Amino acid sequence: MLRTHTCGELSTEYLNQSVTLSGWVKRRRDHGGLIFIDLRDQYGVTQIVFNPKNSIKSYNIAKSLRNEFVIKINGNVESRPEDSENSNLVTGDIEVSVDELEILNTSKTTPFEIDDDINVNEEIRLKYRYLDLRRDKLHSDIRTRSQISYLVRNYMVRHGFCEIETPMLMKSTPEGARDFLVPSRNFAGKFFALPQSPQTYKQLLMVSGFDKYFQIVRCFRDEDLRKDRQPEFTQIDIEMSFVEENDVIEVASNLTQNLFKEILNVDIELPIKRMEYTEAFETFGTDKPDLRFDLKITRINKIFQDTDFNAFSSVLENNGEIACIIIEDGQRFSRKQIDNLINDAKNYGAKGLSFFRFNENEVITGVAKFLKDEEKMRLIDDLNLKEGNLVLIVADNYQTTFEVLGQVRLIVSEQLNMIDKSQYNLVWITDFPLFEYDSDEQRYVARHHPFTSPALDDIENLEKTPDKVKARAYDLVLNGNEIAGGSIRIHNSDLQQKMFKTLGISKEEAENKFGFLLDALKYGAPPHGGIAFGLDRLVMILTGNNSIRDVIAFPKTNSGFSLMDMAPSEVDDKQLLELSIKTIDF
Repeated sequence: MLRTHTCGELSTEYLNQSVTLSGWVKRRRDHGGLIFIDLRDQYGVTQIVFNPKNSIKSYNIAKSLRNEFVIKINGNVESRPEDSENSNLVTGDIEVSVDELEILNTSKTTPFEIDDDINVNEEIRLKYRYLDLRRDKLHSDIRTRSQISYLVRNYMVRHGFCEIETPMLMKSTPEGARDFLVPSRNFAGKFFALPQSPQTYKQLLMVSGFDKYFQIVRCFRDEDLRKDRQPEFTQIDIEMSFVEENDVIEVASNLTQNLFKEILNVDIELPIKRMEYTEAFETFGTDKPDLRFDLKITRINKIFQDTDFNAFSSVLENNGEIACIIIEDGQRFSRKQIDNLINDAKNYGAKGLSFFRFNENEVITGVAKFLKDEEKMRLIDDLNLKEGNLVLIVADNYQTTFEVLGQVRLIVSEQLNMIDKSQYNLVWITDFPLFEYDSDEQRYVARHHPFTSPALDDIENLEKTPDKVKARAYDLVLNGNEIAGGSIRIHNSDLQQKMFKTLGISKEEAENKFGFLLDALKYGAPPHGGIAFGLDRLVMILTGNNSIRDVIAFPKTNSGFSLMDMAPSEVDDKQLLELSIKTIDF
């Protein structure tokens, strides 16, 4: 037997019992006559002590122990001497006096200390991820991820959902992100794709009559990366038949409430508040607003309808927008800090960022010198300005004005420490536009995906005014992060064809890419809808991390490279020949 107990289990209830423990040497302390070892396993840490009077053999072997050696010991549980208890450990009132010691494996000196408080370059951590995973925080967070997966499965099964696995090898249907392609050996020159999501399969399951489906599923997207993206990620995928938006939202809200209670012991009040897309975008500059702080965007077009200031008048002549945010504690911003905000605004796509201050009942500095007195008075009255306010203004096209102010809003909130990190603020965003215009491709593209149903009242406008059509879509946003998104799907083949036509997808292309789905919709497809949670992002937030790499066991770098096993890597010519592939040097 390699152990009778774990290193997080023993207490004063076990005094004078003989126990066997196994684990890693976390720390070794030689006190000249006694050697103390903190022995670590997944469950905790137990202090063990080697006393030559107890066992000279074990004591002499213990002299050779180093951090991360794997050992097994047998000994007796004793109380720690008075005033040496460790209240930070569950096992802090006891220690094990060792009779027998066996070294199960030695360890080289690790490239970094296995400790949460050690600041280590992330590239080194990823290269030696198997060591990084031994750190308490990261180890605990991965176990929390496991617990969340269990809770999801338990909740969904309890509520009548059937877990069904969908294929990892599927037809390539690129529409949005790039597919990862997998060459086929048996069908030379043809390729599978790794699924960006199980979207078409879960719709086919509804056609199959399964009614309630869920899956914790791996997805793949070959796209540019950042801290909250990975080439492979995990979704909690949910689909339901004979439902409308409120039915799906209710299931997702209840699941979210359950997870917060079980993981954080935080009570989420239901129903979760809702906000239409337009309100979110024009008030917070984004469709995923962080509502833990105020700092709202205000439109001020009317104030400048007759302005002589060309930077504003030219924008209005081109149907643009003028909007602002008001910083109450504006005196804290120096001119240099404002200049930095101006540069930030330009980096986000704006032509500039205008500003003025309100001091001693006057609009002063910055853009103030270009404004008429009546415009200044309207600014004071309409914005209800207070002493010390700093007003930041963007004048540009509709999209740029609100998006840039949304980014500036976030920057200011961090600089002024406005965000209460202990808050969890959830909001459903609804009534999205069904399409957005891609200027590079010169066509409309689906804002969510091409299977999202248009609002019933807007179906007749699909071809005439697609920019006015709303989607039956909904996103769940937590603290400025989209943690789930879904929609009611198109369940009618003719409507799906109309959708493809609006997207500039010809009948031939639609048949080639999605013919199997279009055929299925002709065989009594029920009304259906669903939602997918980003599991990685949800775990990241629930565990208090800033990157999903900290809640994935073996993540890739920002460039999509695995430093640990050096993937992707070259393969030999024989493998390529079997796949009928020839590489070309560029």
